[in-house]
Amino acid sequence: MQQVAGKSGAVLRIDLQAVRGNYRLLRSKLGTAHCGAAVKADAYGLGAVPVAQVLYDEGCRHFFVAHLEEAISLRPHLPDAAQIIVMHGSPVGYEAEFLEHRCMPVLNSREQILAWRKLAAQKQTALPAIIQFDTGMARMGLSAAEVEQWRADPDFIQGIAVRYAMSHLACAEDQSNPMNRQQLQRFQQVRQLLPAAGGSLANSSGIFLGPDFHFDLARPGAALYGIAPVAGQENPLFPVAHLQGRIIQTREISAGATVGYGATWQASETTRIATVAVGYADGWLRSLSNRGIAQIAGRDVPMVGKVSMDTITLDVTQIASEHLQPGALVDLISATNTVDAVAGKASTIAYEILTSLGARYQREYTDRKPDGKPDGKQ
Repeated sequence: MQQVAGKSGAVLRIDLQAVRGNYRLLRSKLGTAHCGAAVKADAYGLGAVPVAQVLYDEGCRHFFVAHLEEAISLRPHLPDAAQIIVMHGSPVGYEAEFLEHRCMPVLNSREQILAWRKLAAQKQTALPAIIQFDTGMARMGLSAAEVEQWRADPDFIQGIAVRYAMSHLACAEDQSNPMNRQQLQRFQQVRQLLPAAGGSLANSSGIFLGPDFHFDLARPGAALYGIAPVAGQENPLFPVAHLQGRIIQTREISAGATVGYGATWQASETTRIATVAVGYADGWLRSLSNRGIAQIAGRDVPMVGKVSMDTITLDVTQIASEHLQPGALVDLISATNTVDAVAGKASTIAYEILTSLGARYQREYTDRKPDGKPDGKQ
């Protein structure tokens, strides 16, 4: 839904130059390994098409989505040289659509492998794919039992041109977690089944675990969008999302007055309350009730009362009236109130904050091309 400037309740600005900068930083850590990009979930809520296009401009050629439908939607917006990879593999019966839309599946189970083999036999040609192994997530990928079936069956991947062996790290953001090395060792073992294929193990945080984890293709996602990759360490990445909500009105309430549903916040003195047009229908999580902060004129202001469907309320007693006029913008996510900080207040992770951002925002994309000329997209 395209929003008209000034008519929406909030503005979400996506800094594509920051996406470029984050991609360059991640790529610089990978040596000879390729740096792909996870653009699933609409590029973590920030817009798969504009994000993928600037990443392609930066040299990215491997784009990871979750679902076939995401691949179909993205395909017309990228050149043929871009490889779109569907991490969930093919829905049963839809294998032929991968060829039609020029995308590649990650095969996660014996059933998916058999279906891809069948299509290859029908087409009388080897079909490219990535094969994923479960090394500790117990989520997707070939299980240990399926690996043993492979070892006993020389025709297990007949007709499949395996481009990469892949697995996914469970605890990479915690660099001291022993599971990282355990998964690395398991991945090295199962890769012996595919000596000619490349390897892909590192997600965003995995890149920061060092060269042992890089193999041939990394798949950063969160780090591209400014989310901190390593727990407890300073974030080296550029912030990408800047969210601002519009003030609808302000009012003064007396000591003892309550604010919002359930009357969960009560004023201890005369207080000025600003109502801002962002709520849980916009992805501003209800868990931020009485906990979140916003920023006005560079100052933190507390969120008071419950997050409603369409609004939040702020204690703006210490803010000058000139900053509180109807239509004025309040910072909700910014360089100093980062998406990671917001997630901490909401008792969740930054991934959920970004992917929850709704469709009602006025979205603005800013970029600066390599020639230094600004390029704004509304």
